[in-house]
Amino acid sequence: MKKIIFGIFAHPDDEAFGPGGTLLMETRAGTELHLITLTVGDAGTNPDNHTDLGAVRLKEWQAAGKLLGASSMHFLGYADGQLNNQAMIDAGHKIAELAREIIKLADKDTVVEFMTLDLNGISGHIDHIVAARAACWAFYHLKADDKRLTCIRLCCVPHTTLPTANTDWLYMESGRSNDEIGEVVDARHLHDDIITIMRTHHTQRGDGESHIERLQENIGLNYFTIKT
Repeated sequence: MKKIIFGIFAHPDDEAFGPGGTLLMETRAGTELHLITLTVGDAGTNPDNHTDLGAVRLKEWQAAGKLLGASSMHFLGYADGQLNNQAMIDAGHKIAELAREIIKLADKDTVVEFMTLDLNGISGHIDHIVAARAACWAFYHLKADDKRLTCIRLCCVPHTTLPTANTDWLYMESGRSNDEIGEVVDARHLHDDIITIMRTHHTQRGDGESHIERLQENIGLNYFTIKT
């Protein structure tokens, strides 16, 4: 049975620093992956003082997507850090149209899933929240007429990892409880490959190395809430 996943994120690196292990497991099992980023992350860190950070980050994302085994990659053209309600509506329509075009030739037994970050944005980043909600709008919009769409998997942080809210940067809610988590994917056996993909986002190496240090032996252990 064929399976298609649309991985929908706000920035290049969200796919690698988030559910990268799960995405890699999926493609190696034969799943067709299509990655969508709303922005090129042009407001991200720029330790090398690139004159066009967005162009560099787009190339990094394309390299990461190749390592993840993505069949296609799509940049929706929004500016990093400026996503809002109108962008959410607009992006939802763009995502739905992209997905419709890709799955229209797939057979009737194809399983179609969406994947994005938690609706709370995990860190509380508004761009993450907009991308996740746009993905949910597109998923339910398409599902109304196409029952091949089975679920949307929202990558989250468990309560055991983040038991209390964090305000070191933005307001980051405490992690999801066991009752809220619908799936745990263990891709820790792909530890080295996942780190290689994370480090492909070289301009964001500060965040990347912080994630690697924090997660250590748990790199590749992904948690999801599931919506159907």
